[in-house]
Amino acid sequence: MSKKGYYGEFGGQYVSESLMNTLAELEKAFDEAIADPKFWEEYDYYMKEYVGRETPLYFASRLTEKYGPKIYLKREDLNHTGAHKINNVIGQILLAKRMGKTKVIAETGAGQHGVATATGAALFNMECTVYMGAEDIERQALNVARMQMLGSKVQAVTTGSSTLKDATNEAIRTWAERAEDTFYVIGSAVGPHPYPKMVKEFQRVISKEARRQILEKEGRLPDVVMACVGGGSNSIGMFADFLEDQDVKLIGVEAGGLGIETGKHASAMALGEPGVLHGMKSYLLQDKNGNIELAASISAGLDYPGVGPEHAYLRDSGRAEYVSITDTEAMDALMELCRMEGIIPAIESAHALAHAFKIAPTMSKDDIIVLCLSGRGDKDMHTIQKYLNGEETNK
Repeated sequence: MSKKGYYGEFGGQYVSESLMNTLAELEKAFDEAIADPKFWEEYDYYMKEYVGRETPLYFASRLTEKYGPKIYLKREDLNHTGAHKINNVIGQILLAKRMGKTKVIAETGAGQHGVATATGAALFNMECTVYMGAEDIERQALNVARMQMLGSKVQAVTTGSSTLKDATNEAIRTWAERAEDTFYVIGSAVGPHPYPKMVKEFQRVISKEARRQILEKEGRLPDVVMACVGGGSNSIGMFADFLEDQDVKLIGVEAGGLGIETGKHASAMALGEPGVLHGMKSYLLQDKNGNIELAASISAGLDYPGVGPEHAYLRDSGRAEYVSITDTEAMDALMELCRMEGIIPAIESAHALAHAFKIAPTMSKDDIIVLCLSGRGDKDMHTIQKYLNGEETNK
């Protein structure tokens, strides 16, 4: 990070004056917490005993045999609640507790971050409200039921496209009013500083484990490390401990929706322009007047019109490459993993798989791909069924 809160020209704190003190208080508390071994001791305790870490780095032997290079899957789908989101939530709620907050709020798209926040709130006895777009509530009914079972209130957001962007707007608005006793748990590597830094720090556990595991298994680092990118939390976590290893190629895979040429996609890095949204400067989908355009993807979790600022910086600096995968390519890869390895992945994760299958023919049998399987597909069964029945799943 260059000047405070920035990755090159991206990041910052583009918020109302009323939130500046709240962010300063948060940053101070966060910096103190991560310098405190007791904080990490507690975090590690919950990661191991509650979340079920460490997660395996699984050698996908049948995929490897079919596609060529060695394919390893970092099994974040095996975490408690079914995705990587819980890593970050436990960290942020421990921080909220340390700050004396009694309530938490969150935004969610696919519902996995909402479920993780509701889970953490139940665990630490905190009141929780989750903001979710009406469109996503319909797509992710199972996760809505889970949040409610865990004692959280799910607040439907009907403005704009009724998806993740609008849920985030509503959560920020509420936070500005109630910051005194309320902590905003942001689920992705987005938002005003220090959120992108915090989320990276709590998701770093993914690459910390994966780096050690691949060295144990193969005696060397991978050639390619890959993850799907919406806002970018699983991918920044997967990249974090490999950033200094220049020989390791980092690839982020965005949602290409119905195809970038159709305008119905969520590929902020492919066609986006720098702009400001949700308190940060980053690449965004916007029209020539700077109005945010609707993102579109079969995957509720990648349906976001921007990307985390560190990803924007990694793209511009050339350290990471960002590509797009269409709905159809992702769903084909999802079915391939089901049938080849007996693993039903989240649709989000299937985007990364699809790109792995695409680049495999250009790689040798000795090459190694480490891919973050960010979540499991239980939450997506309704969408998968509709897709297989030929019904429209990307409005």
